[in-house]
Amino acid sequence: MIKVGIVDDHAIVRSGLKQFLAEHVDLRVVGEAANGREAIDLVRNEEIDVLIMDLSMPGQSGIDALAMLRAKAPDMGILILSGYPEAHYAINLIRQGASGYLNKECDPSEIVEAIRTISLGKRYLTPAVADLLAQQLHRKDDVPPHEQLSEREFQVFLKLARGETAGNIADQLSLSVKTVSTYRTRLMEKMGLSSNSDLTYYALKNGLID
Repeated sequence: MIKVGIVDDHAIVRSGLKQFLAEHVDLRVVGEAANGREAIDLVRNEEIDVLIMDLSMPGQSGIDALAMLRAKAPDMGILILSGYPEAHYAINLIRQGASGYLNKECDPSEIVEAIRTISLGKRYLTPAVADLLAQQLHRKDDVPPHEQLSEREFQVFLKLARGETAGNIADQLSLSVKTVSTYRTRLMEKMGLSSNSDLTYYALKNGLID
């Protein structure tokens, strides 16, 4: 029996997934969460083989929670199920510890296939994500600027792009304001940008934020 956790801020999505997964005798949903913080509590309290997690959630997002979930449950599979196309986030998140990435437009049977694959300790790569990885290997010098950022820099970049203040970001990520400012300086240099409005424009243009 594969024990599954579901993390999504929409109750109807959680309910639909739970109902669909219940039709498969080898899968059992053992818990739900509505954001990253609740996901961490869920993983602390339940034994989970594969966690299905959305990215964009109020409070602590899936991106914010990923590193902490990895640290708390290194053997647990994490399947990202997001409304964003693979090209926007998949490579970054797989590099940061996600076991697989699916777009919410995928066929539901693919979610089951991904859960089963990930439960065996493997990564689940769709043909689109595999192609992106192959392209990145062949074009190391030609990767988009945001894919050159570290995990923390990427988190700070997205929050700054959404207009959050250094103080808010520091509180959410348990960092000092000075550390957030250091990350900001570093990521600006890597991306060749000079202001927060540049970050917002870049993120919108590349489909990283709505």
